Formats: sequence, structure tokens, C-alpha cells
Amino acid sequence: MDKKRCLEEIENVIANGKYKDTWESLSQFEVPQWYREAKFGIFIHWGVYSVPAYANEWYPRNMYMKDSPEYEHHIKTYGPHKDFGYKDFIPMFTAEKFNPAAWAELFAEAGAQYVMPVAEHHDGYQMYKSGLSHWNAYETGPKRDILRELYTEFEKRDMKSCASSHRIEHWFFMSGGRAFDSGFQNPLPRNDLYWPAENIENQHDTGAKPEPTAEFMEDWLLRTCELVDQYRPHILYFDWWIIHNAAKPYIKKFAAYYYNRAEEWGMQVAINYKFDAYPFGSAVVDMERGGFADVKPFFWQTCTAIAKNSWCYTENNDYKKAKDILCDLMDVVSKNGSMLLNVGPKADGSFGEEDTAVLREIGAWLKANGEAVYGSKVWRVATEGPTEIVEGQFTDAKDKVFTAEDFRFTTGHGGIYAASLHYPENGEILIRSLRSGSEKAPAILGADVRAVRVLGYDETPQWSRSEEGLRIKTDTVCSDKPVVFKIEVL
Repeated sequence: MDKKRCLEEIENVIANGKYKDTWESLSQFEVPQWYREAKFGIFIHWGVYSVPAYANEWYPRNMYMKDSPEYEHHIKTYGPHKDFGYKDFIPMFTAEKFNPAAWAELFAEAGAQYVMPVAEHHDGYQMYKSGLSHWNAYETGPKRDILRELYTEFEKRDMKSCASSHRIEHWFFMSGGRAFDSGFQNPLPRNDLYWPAENIENQHDTGAKPEPTAEFMEDWLLRTCELVDQYRPHILYFDWWIIHNAAKPYIKKFAAYYYNRAEEWGMQVAINYKFDAYPFGSAVVDMERGGFADVKPFFWQTCTAIAKNSWCYTENNDYKKAKDILCDLMDVVSKNGSMLLNVGPKADGSFGEEDTAVLREIGAWLKANGEAVYGSKVWRVATEGPTEIVEGQFTDAKDKVFTAEDFRFTTGHGGIYAASLHYPENGEILIRSLRSGSEKAPAILGADVRAVRVLGYDETPQWSRSEEGLRIKTDTVCSDKPVVFKIEVL
């Protein structure tokens, strides 16, 4: 690939397009309507790191961090690093059971509206055909264009194809290998998988020195623009490290290029970012493994995983229950958000029983209750109940214990939806937010209730409304998952 000519093309697209590489221009961005309505997507962490299947997807870094559990495990299992490095896992990544049609069918069954495979993780290995590096799944390992095959199947099922790039983290990812005889050459050739790991001082702090070089950042820009041009993803997700000051000029150029290309192609696209990497309103903020305590006036996303301890498959994953994920989904959607739920396939391309079971449970629930999720909007009240949600990232490791007084609300399709996050065995609930008005406590819902029905069940609930609240009674409804009621008004 002629890198100089590609960089010139990027500048031309920016110069001739609506969006310029300035924060002022990028603030014209608008969240795609399809994205606002989708509410639920699937994230996929799958790559060479799935071969060792140990600890988590940071194995490629931690195996080179002396005295870490991964370092010790690697020597014990595979031998000294100089004899068996991370690159030696690539021939073992054969993906012999990878069936893109089966994957797409499972995600469609789960109710996903968009799917986001990791195109390149921190390890620098691309899961697609590239003209910029030979370290990719098309030329090595499976010798298949994983991304292209998946996109073909997603599009057949009307799911939006997306991608994530964690390329920038590769700058520091392998740097621990400089502290001992790991087999790294010195200096590393620029076409080597390990080449950014030239300085042992490379750290993952966003203000760390030495900062990413212009050479590395130009390579980052070329890779992300190549990904856009070849695959046209509807969302491009970035992990946190693009917040580094050295990345600022490049992430502006990328956003302008991506948004302009989307205008050319008649597509509605978005960028996901974390923290304050992009100025508010120029892309969509993502809360990793967490969320907000209250409803927000802006659209946002949470990315979380079925496994609590890892984004990729490991032999000791600690899996969440479908009911807990669905409670989180209703909490997120009620607060103007969308959930991107991660799965981790095994190295051979198959899914474990745990992931499959959870996805199918979620899909069955969404089939019955999806009208409260897809295309829904926030109501005047988002939440009711005593259980507090801890705001912030990385708050999902501990299960939330909801009560029969905890509800989440959305609106759409001619009604108000009230999701009971812990439906009691006696079938009796009181929704105080739907009370009738009085001088002391004016009603949030001023209109009269015309009908109440429970989604997914044939039973017609008994109900009455007073100054205390909307009281609902059922006799046959029983579920460990959220129970959703549709309230219709006159």
C-alpha cells in the first residue's frame, strides 16, 4: 500500500467534505436514528488471545510482565518466552469450527440489532484482510477474512455491522518483553508484530512518556481509515487510550474522514468513545461495564460482557445470569442508553454452553417484551424503587439485588411500559409513579388509565388506581426476569 498517497486521500476527503478535522465542525454530528432505536447489540472479543484462554484478553501483555500470574503460567505451560512468544500462538488459531452463519443466527435469535466484532485488539492482530500488515487472520492463522464473512451474514439478517479498533493500545502492550530475554529483536523491524514495544518505559497511562510517535499514529490513522473504506461499519468503537494527548490530531482527522465517507455512501454512522476522548456531542459516549444513576438527556451506550472477569473466552469465566443482564438492559434503556453485550467465542470458533444459553434466554425474553425496548423513548420518570445504582465504569462485577418495589419505565407504541425488576411470588405490585393525583401529591401521569396488560402472558391483570399508586394483581405470572406491563391511557 502506498501510505503517502493514502494519507493524501484522507486529507482530500476532509478538505472536500462537510466535516473538517476541528471540534467545531465535528459537533455537527447527529446520533443515527437507527442507533437510538436499536437499544441492544452484541460485542465479540475473539482473536489469538483466545488460544491460551487464560485470565483474560490482556494475556499478550501480562505474559511479558515479570512475576505476573500470566508470566508464570506461560513458562510453565509453553516454555521460555524466547522459545515460545505470543506470535507462536498464531498457527494454533485455526478457527476450525468457525461458522459465520451460525454465529449470525444465534445473535439474531438473541434479539441483537447491531453486532460489533473486535477488528483489531491491543495485540495488534487484525481479524480482516489488510494491505498495511501481514499480521492478520486472512494471511495467517485461520487464513480467512473473518470480518467480511461475518458482515455478509449479519446483513442477510438485517443487523447493522460494526467494528471496534483497539489498535492504539498496541503502542504499549508488549513493552514488558524488553525487561528480559523474551526473544524480541533489537531494534524491531517496522513490519514486526511487536515493533511498538521498543521502549521498556512504554506504559498504559494516558499521559505516559514516551508518547506514541507520529509514525505510529499515522499507522493508526491509516489502519482505521482502511477499516472504514473496506468494510463500511455503521459504528466504529475505540477503547480508552485514544484520550492520550498525542492522539488528538489523529482522532479528529479520523472522525472527519469517517463522517464524510458516510455522507458519500448515504450511511448513518457513529463513533464510540470513553471518558472525554471526544468532545461531548461529536460522538457517542460509552460506559464500560457500568452506567448512570439517572436518566440522561443524551444518548449513550454501556458495553458489558456475559463474563464478569474477562471479555474473551477463558476456561474459568464467571458468567452472569440472563435475568441480571435483562435488569441492566431495562435500567440502561430507561435512562436513554443502549447495551452492547459481549460474548467470547473459543479459539476454534465455537461458543460455550454458558454464552449460548444466556443469549437464547435474552432472545426469548425480548421476543415477548421487545416493544418496551426497541424504538422506545424515555418517560417522564425513568426509575422507581429503593435500590440505588452506582454510577460509573466497572461497576457490574457485583450483582444488583432488586426488590418488588423496583421498576424501570419506557414509553412508545401508544403506551407506557413499567418493568418490574423483581416480580413477587404473590403477583401483587404497587407502582407509585402511576398514582392518581391529589393536592398533596400531584400525579405524574395526569391522564386516566384505560387498560393494563402484561407482556408475554395471556392473563389480563387486575388493577386499580388511587392516590397511593397503580396496584396490579396477577395469578399466573411467574418469572425470575423482568415482568413488563403496558399501561394504556385514555
